[in-house]
Amino acid sequence: MLFAVNMDVRIPADLDPQVKADTIAREKAYSQQLQKSGEWRHIWRCAGQYSNLSIFDVADNERLHEILWNLPLFPYMDVQVTPLAQHPSDIALSTD
Repeated sequence: MLFAVNMDVRIPADLDPQVKADTIAREKAYSQQLQKSGEWRHIWRCAGQYSNLSIFDVADNERLHEILWNLPLFPYMDVQVTPLAQHPSDIALSTD
């Protein structure tokens, strides 16, 4: 199943700098592991914001939930999830 996920990050300004650095490092390692596995297909930065738009390809809703809840930055995120379906006008589907 494909999902578009928008993640807006809001790290508290008073968070201990070492905790912040450690959390960001763990987030990067976790996200790269998921990218290598193919579950986190794409990640784009939203220009001018501390946010991203990502595409996940996972088995089901429960797997996406598990991935998101295990993000080290999850406690500091506002997350919006949109399930995706193929569009009939997509030329990649064309058999011509």
